[in-house]
Amino acid sequence: MSKTPLNRAPIGPKANDCTIDLLIMGSGTGMAAALAAQEQGLECLVIEKTEFVGGSTALSGGAFWIPANRTLLESGSTDDLDKAKKYLDALVGDNSSAVRRHAFLSNGAAAVDMLLRTTPMHFFWAKGYADYHPEKPGGDLLGRSCECKPFDISKLGAERHRFRGSPMEAPVPMPVTGADYKWMNLMLRRPFKAFPLILKRLAQGVGGLLLGRKYVAGGQAIAAGMFAGLLRAGVPVWTDTRLIRLNTDGNKVIGAVVEQRGEQFTIQVRKGVVLAAGGFDHNLIKRQKYQSPYIVDDLSMGAAGNMGDTLDIVEPLGVQTGLMEEAWWFPAVAPLSKGEKPMILLAERSLPGSLIINEEGKRFINEATDYMSFGQFIRKQEAGGKPIQTMWFIFDQFYKNNYLIAGSIFPRMPFPKSWYQAGIVHQATTVTEIAHAINVPAEGLAETISRYNDFAEAGADPDFQRGKSAYDHYYGDPTVHPNPNLRALTGKLYALRLVLSDLGTCGGVMTNEYAQVLREDGVPISRLYAIGNNAANVFGRSYPGAGGTIAQGIVFGYVAAKHAATSP
Repeated sequence: MSKTPLNRAPIGPKANDCTIDLLIMGSGTGMAAALAAQEQGLECLVIEKTEFVGGSTALSGGAFWIPANRTLLESGSTDDLDKAKKYLDALVGDNSSAVRRHAFLSNGAAAVDMLLRTTPMHFFWAKGYADYHPEKPGGDLLGRSCECKPFDISKLGAERHRFRGSPMEAPVPMPVTGADYKWMNLMLRRPFKAFPLILKRLAQGVGGLLLGRKYVAGGQAIAAGMFAGLLRAGVPVWTDTRLIRLNTDGNKVIGAVVEQRGEQFTIQVRKGVVLAAGGFDHNLIKRQKYQSPYIVDDLSMGAAGNMGDTLDIVEPLGVQTGLMEEAWWFPAVAPLSKGEKPMILLAERSLPGSLIINEEGKRFINEATDYMSFGQFIRKQEAGGKPIQTMWFIFDQFYKNNYLIAGSIFPRMPFPKSWYQAGIVHQATTVTEIAHAINVPAEGLAETISRYNDFAEAGADPDFQRGKSAYDHYYGDPTVHPNPNLRALTGKLYALRLVLSDLGTCGGVMTNEYAQVLREDGVPISRLYAIGNNAANVFGRSYPGAGGTIAQGIVFGYVAAKHAATSP
């Protein structure tokens, strides 16, 4: 057998002219739509623009936020739909259609059940991962987020090579879930909790290899699990195939023209087309037009193919769009060089002994707030003519010695020389020295750290309320009292340069409660659906909890398939 060239996927199925029931554009949460459609008895086909199956879902943390689903309830959660409705109504308000988000709630549990029936996946409740705004009416302190248990990717067989792998490979095989990460990040602070988990995942990873298995977790697990379900059901996935145009008959979509490796093919549809091709993450022209002129570098963590092509293709149909200014914003460690991707920064912002400053050496936000709210604040400053030009993450030696940084720098492990050479990390023995190194006013930084230290000693942050929310505490250090998110900085200091990245854009075509794409006049376009980041965020300008983006793709994929199956 010939080997596939490094970093290049094998050529998948050859495209052809055909007639099917449902065409799904995109292989992230679009796979959920295909699974639901197949279960409804529809003949369906998944088209993927890139060479690899999985989309941004495969690159994500992999959680899904779906209230009152079976996994939650069987694990002891007391969640119910009335409570979840109260939460979303309070959080989202009039920023999104109430009918649409209520459809999300009423179909969520059924969508999860569908995945359990049609795939080899098993889920668990990430108990304790609070909703992002638990102080709102209906908010849940224990959270509603679930994850896929570590999944054996060898179940994909020969098709494994067409699956989008993670850009971050652990030095040893360890399928680390999001729930595991919380404790592994505290390995030196809560060793009796962390090390049994580490040993368990090491045994699963290394032992699995000895048995011919390869376990993955997070987004890799849920995307691979859905792909395995499609393979088991015989649903074809054409990769390296892009949408050229939609064919219509009046206000009805009747098919599509796609292109695979320079050759075009026509696909007729009996039931419709589902747009699940992601947002416009890497389209700088669109991002500057709709979001901010300050977006001059491609810093998105979304899948490489997310350029917003489908938005251009459906524009002639007179579609309605919304929330184009929004994204799943995510502060991250600056890339080493232009063209490279940022490095993830999640728990780090919540851990005590650290703070974030601007170019004036001042704090400007609750560092532990959810990542979307963090980014929205940055964009709001820009819109007001007061952009934050530089962000630095400041922490001390105690922090460096005890916590994981950027997913790759373990406690007491030195930063790579390349980081210093790139200017994204600096160290110094005094506040004045670190201020000079990162070019911020020394007096301003000294005042900021002194004020922060006073707050840490008192256990409260009157400036930005860090540590007030139960969400802040999830990634805090429970061994630090009285506030797990605050500790005074002492001794040697480090500064790590941050940028505003995102997990993908979340504005797009407007849809109704059946995931049908709407025209400007509010009339649905027959046989055309949109889900995931191809559609405007069902939660408006809000992020209710970990996995909100994957959740709406899964649920509305199920809704679209069900509607298509029952429509004339």
